[in-house]
Amino acid sequence: METYDNVFTNKEITVTYEPCACIHAEKCARELSEVFRTSVIPWINLDGSETTRIIEQINRCPSGALKFHYNKKEAV
Repeated sequence: METYDNVFTNKEITVTYEPCACIHAEKCARELSEVFRTSVIPWINLDGSETTRIIEQINRCPSGALKFHYNKKEAV
């Protein structure tokens, strides 16, 4: 059985998902379905919405299974 990493990133943030902590309230998928997709792998598509909206939705996760951190900016 193939397993998938639960780490997703774009240029601004990295999102992690802890499946053992998830209570499957599906709040993320109902409120921001263009990012949190239950029928597609990978199920988190950070290109589906603006980063600020994704962060707001992660902060609404009732179990804390979704977390994020800002990516470090590269020095020029």
